[in-house]
Formats: sequence, C-alpha cells, structure tokens
Amino acid sequence: MGNDYKPARIGENRKLDRQTVLLLAVNVLFLTATALSATFLGVYIWKATNDFVVIGWFTLLTHLSAALTFWIAGNGVKEGNKMICLRIGIGVSALFYAIVLLLGKNAFHYIELLGVVQGIANGLFWIAFNVIYFELTNADNRDRFNGLIGVFGSLVGMVVPWCSGVLISSIGGEKGYRLIFLISFVIFIAGMGLSFLVRNRRTDGSYDWFLTPRVLRKPKTPWLPVFAALAGQGVRESVFGLMIGLLVYISTGSERRLGSFTLIVSAVAFIGFYAVGKWLKPVWRSKGMLIGTIVMTAVIVPFFTGVTYTTLLIFGIGASLFFPLFAIPMTSAVFDLIGSNEDSVRQRVEYVVMRELALNAGRIVGMVLFIATLSCSRAPLAIHILLLVTGSAPLLSWRFIRNLLIPQHKQG
Repeated sequence: MGNDYKPARIGENRKLDRQTVLLLAVNVLFLTATALSATFLGVYIWKATNDFVVIGWFTLLTHLSAALTFWIAGNGVKEGNKMICLRIGIGVSALFYAIVLLLGKNAFHYIELLGVVQGIANGLFWIAFNVIYFELTNADNRDRFNGLIGVFGSLVGMVVPWCSGVLISSIGGEKGYRLIFLISFVIFIAGMGLSFLVRNRRTDGSYDWFLTPRVLRKPKTPWLPVFAALAGQGVRESVFGLMIGLLVYISTGSERRLGSFTLIVSAVAFIGFYAVGKWLKPVWRSKGMLIGTIVMTAVIVPFFTGVTYTTLLIFGIGASLFFPLFAIPMTSAVFDLIGSNEDSVRQRVEYVVMRELALNAGRIVGMVLFIATLSCSRAPLAIHILLLVTGSAPLLSWRFIRNLLIPQHKQG
C-alpha cells in the first residue's frame, strides 16, 4: 500500500473533517493537562530553591533533549507509526508528573532528570502532532485550524490555571500541588486513549537524517530565512514562558493571583485568536504580523518603571491580544511552504523536524542568554534589558519571513 497522504487542492476542503476534529480534541486534552500543572511547576521549583538559574537549567535541558528527540523520532514517524509516537509522547508526559509526584519536595534535586524527561515528552508529541496536522489540513483551512487551536488553548488557559490556583490556595501548598500533578497525569492518560481514534497515515520513503543542514546550505533557499524566523520566535518563547508566571507569583506571593492573571490574559488571547482565525486573510498576513510584533515588543517597556502586578497585566493583556497576529501567519506560512511542492510534501516529516529544530535552537539561545545574564547580575535593570532584547526577537522573525507570508499558490 502506498503513501496515504493526498494534499487537498486549493479551495477543495475549507472545513475540518472528523479526523481533524479528533486531532484537535487530543491537542486540547494535552494542553489541558499541561496548563493545569506547567503554570505552577516553575513556582513549585522556585519555592524550593529561590533560584532563577536552577529553573533556567531545567528549561535549557528540556529544550536540548526536545531538539534531539525531534531529530531521532523523525525516523520513527516516517518509517514507523506516527500515532504510536504521539501516544508515547503523551505517555512520557504522564510519566513526568508521576516522577514529580514520587519525588515530592525533593524534585528540585533531580532537575536534570526532569528536564530530560519533559524534553523527550515534548519532542515525541509535537513531532507526531505537527506531521499529522499537516496531513489533515490544507492551505485553505490551515488558518482556521490554527485559530481553533488558539481559541481552545485560550479557553483552557482561562479556566484550568485559575482552577489550579484556587485548589493550591484552598487545600494548602504541598497537598494542592500534588493534587494538580495527579489530575494532569489522569488527563494525559485520557488523551492517550482518545488518540486511538485518529488513524495513522503511512509515509513512504526512508528518513533523511541530514536534510536540515543540506537544505540550509542551498543558495537562495527560502528555508534559511524561515529557520532564522522560527529561531527568533523560540528565543522569546523560552524566556517569557519561564519568566512571566514566576514574576507574577513573586510580585503577589499567591498562586490564586497567578491563576487569576492567567485567566485574564487567556480571555484576551481567546478574543485575539478568534478574531484573527476568523478574519485574517492570507494576503494580510505580513501587515498583521508586523503590527503584532510591534505591540508585543512595546508592552515590555512598562517593566522599566518596575515589575508590578499592574505592569505585568499591561504586558499580559497587550501581548495576548496581539500574539495571534504573529503566531497564526507564522505557523500557516511555514506549513504552506512545506506543502508548496511534491518534493517537500514527500519529505514533510524532515521539514517538520527542521521547523522544530529551528524553534528549539532559538529556545536554547534564549535560555543560554537567560542563564548567563542572571549568573552575572540579578539587578532589576539587567532583567528588564534581557526581557526587552529577547522579547523583541519576533521583529527579526517578521523581517526574515515577510516575503513568504503571501500564500505560495498566490505568488507569481
């Protein structure tokens, strides 16, 4: 039996079929389990160590192991069964929280182990998910699917961390944390079960282990600016994904307030993703992305007056409202490029691996900058400059990818 993947013709399939909806549901369960605990995992480690650098090393190891996992797992996704890879990724995510439950307050002594396990889990899940997502969508409905992921992700972000904050505050520190880690474990198992309803699509050919360096060496390849753009996105993601929740907790001293903060910014993100997913046309991607990156950078400036709950809210609301203008065009443009010709479609697994390697390269650079900065100085000004430098990286992303934001089938 040959390759099961047949790319849809432009205008052929604007709606999402049952398989795509099931994949979306698996993603929502994965995001729910992650949001329930991940928002507070950094706080849990912080309360045990009071050390940003320890959390930085945990995050760096996560990104390093994720990058290596993407590269290795690409072989299994292409030559094996990508649904098995997806399920193992969810299972290892469940294992991660099982380990945290077993270690309890001693978890921070095993930062290296936890970072590697989480990186493996992320690598396995996202390499499989992104290949399946590419196979189930096309250039016409990709913005809609990405918008729905953002909408549901925002809904999850509104409700779930707020519930976690309430539970931790009501039940009490250690018991509350153990309860949310346990619930995350159960939801991951449920996501694994639901994934059995998504069928595997076979991929022909052998896995090309070294496609990324070979493609990036080609003259005038569009993948070189795309790689740089994705790396810029990763720089911001790693630092802000670690810092913002921690800064809210440090500013307020309350898990409940952190949950409320997440509720507010996720409600704003819901509006942003809904609007962008519904109304942003492919021909508007470049201008929309530029506006999004400018605002995402501008809302960092208030931190220079002091990191307070108010300035964090200004940042959170502004960034959440305009982030969809950055994220949806970026994601759609990259996957449209993968689907732009038959050769790249045949090697879609390798190109998805390249995408993830680019993102993780940026995340690693961002976290190295974070660790280096805080190892030298923990003065507020140093932290503010770090946030501004890493937070403005999406401007470079737009600069690199702007010429590719027009859908390939509408160019020329």
